[in-house]
Parts: sequence; structure tokens; C-alpha cells
Amino acid sequence: MRKIVTWVVVADSARAHILENDGPGRGLRPVAGETWEGTVPAGRDIVADRPGRSFDSAGTGRDAMEPTSDPRKLEKEAFLAEVAAHLGTARQAGRYDRLILVAAPAALGTLRQHLPDAARAALHGELDKDLTKMDPADIAGRVSGLIDV
Repeated sequence: MRKIVTWVVVADSARAHILENDGPGRGLRPVAGETWEGTVPAGRDIVADRPGRSFDSAGTGRDAMEPTSDPRKLEKEAFLAEVAAHLGTARQAGRYDRLILVAAPAALGTLRQHLPDAARAALHGELDKDLTKMDPADIAGRVSGLIDV
């Protein structure tokens, strides 16, 4: 009988790693090469220029223009989209059977939004907690309600 491999993705907006479980009582172990460290620079480092100016619609005054998007949010979203795309590729390659996402609530929503259909079909559970700084043994205790570790 073939083992069912479960990947547990532990992420926040700047780092992610994958832990693997291949059966009850086997615990969680890190998957080699499946760690990402993103960099989310300070907002002042991304947008170093002063805001542009525009003429007032009524009169001769000028107003500062606000950026239309938050550059830090875009950096975080791009990082999580990259992780989600990798999960889809790994699922198509048959590297895992089930998927559990463990991430801070905002990061979990972004991951879910960018998850390809192949990975979404394998989604077995979610936990909206930031556990990126915990040991695999401690994470196993937190996800034990979702799978038998």
C-alpha cells in the first residue's frame, strides 16, 4: 500500500517552509530545499521619492498625490504567489497527496487566493496561526487535529 504524503506549509508574509508527514506516528520533518525567505523592505526604502504633485481641481493650489497601492503589500503578495505556484507545480509532479496550510490570517487568505487548482484539489485543512518560528515537533501538536502525526 502506498503511503499518503501530506505537506504542511507554514508561512507568513516573508518566509515559508514545508514540513512532510508520511503516515500516522511519523511526525513532521522539514522537506529539503523547500524553504523561502522573502524580503519585505521598509516602505521608505521602496518608495524613496517624495509624492508627486497635481494642480487643485478648483483654484491655483497644488496637492500631493498619494500612491494608488501599498508597495509593501504588493511585495508580500508576490512572495506568497510564488510559494503558491510552487505548491501547484509540486502537486502536479506527485510530490504530495494532501496539503495543509498554516499561516497568519492575512497570508493564509493570499495563499488561498493564488493556489493553483491542482494544489487546491489536495487541500486537506487550514490553520490560521503564524507558526513560522516554531519547531516541527511543536507544529505537529498544533496540526494534530487535521492529520494523524
